[in-house]
Amino acid sequence: MPQDSHASGGWEEPRATAVLVLSDGTVLEGFGNGAIGESAGEVCFNTAMTGYQEILTDPSYAGQIITFTFPHIGNVGTNEDDIESVNAASASGVRGVVLGAAVTESSNWRASRNLDAWLKARGIVGLSGVDTRALTVLIRENGMPNAVIAHDPAGNFDLQALKLRAAGLPSMDGQDLVPMVTQPQRYGWDETSWHLGEGYGRQAKSQHHVVAIDYGVKRNILRLLADAGCKVTVVPATASAEEVLGLKPDGVFLSNGPGDPAATGEYAVPVIRRLLDERVPTFGICLGHQMLGLAIGGRTKKMHQGHHGANHPVKDVVTGKVEITSMNHGFSVDPGSLPSNAIQTHVSLFDGSNCGIALTDRPAFSVQYHPEASPGPRDSHYLFRRFVELIDEEKLKAENCQAPERKRGVA
Repeated sequence: MPQDSHASGGWEEPRATAVLVLSDGTVLEGFGNGAIGESAGEVCFNTAMTGYQEILTDPSYAGQIITFTFPHIGNVGTNEDDIESVNAASASGVRGVVLGAAVTESSNWRASRNLDAWLKARGIVGLSGVDTRALTVLIRENGMPNAVIAHDPAGNFDLQALKLRAAGLPSMDGQDLVPMVTQPQRYGWDETSWHLGEGYGRQAKSQHHVVAIDYGVKRNILRLLADAGCKVTVVPATASAEEVLGLKPDGVFLSNGPGDPAATGEYAVPVIRRLLDERVPTFGICLGHQMLGLAIGGRTKKMHQGHHGANHPVKDVVTGKVEITSMNHGFSVDPGSLPSNAIQTHVSLFDGSNCGIALTDRPAFSVQYHPEASPGPRDSHYLFRRFVELIDEEKLKAENCQAPERKRGVA
């Protein structure tokens, strides 16, 4: 909350320059950061202690206002490398950011500008000086509320109008937000991972061709696919099965993304079903995991508070290994709805929710968490190798099936 300051005639409380108005009428006052104006969305909390720039540029957060529970957000500034949205010049769809402490000057050698200036440049409204942990408790008890976040340096707010707007916002249920983050044109990707003193590299050669369906894909996912020896072609979320198959992929990747998976599934699920029928090796992450679940006949459901953070333990039920993962999702696959040809491969150790599936009769698997975010730091990078191994196995099967035909032709 605003603190006292000295003014003529004694101490008086400074005027709030930003507010967060929840759909139930709750008003949180503080100080504005970033862009001036209003924005609206669903409020979630994120427990990560690092990586705020990656979080704020993750397209999966489209339509949401992010509350950081860690107090020192902004202390290492921002740079041009840690951006996850493919279009680096635009916002990822994040509607706002709520911080506990004021943004400080940058204290990292990689910083090119501080967080406040970066938020302004990307049009993201920010609010600091509120009790973010109290807000987190509210979300844990009542679920993720809709809200309006507003920033006015003069402190002039029509609270009644803001309350009405917040109360009238639609639920995330039923919202297909993928169109606001997917790239409209097909493009190729060959950038590889970042290394100290070298920056990002370029792929020298590739072994497999992977088509990535872009529901809001993160850059580092594409980099790790390139690291794994995949030539990557990215196609829009609305690409047809014929368009994908026409590129003759060795494998297909289903990307992360925002919104209600059931809404996106209206056009995505028929495409994925066709790819599965053609036995194209398939790997999904986040929304891509949910799309695979829907494509095989499963259901998704809205979560009470979602999973958002870089400290989520997930158990691989096949190996017994526990991975420290990065999460960002407000919907989950209902494991009870999965058909008999799907096995649950990973579960959350926080709440037991589904975090991974694999098919027994098709070359396809997926995970709910983000292996490319490296919170472990590299606990989950094996999934990209597993995808390549799946492609190799399917190629070998195809060659073995064709070999008898070739022999009969020679005879």
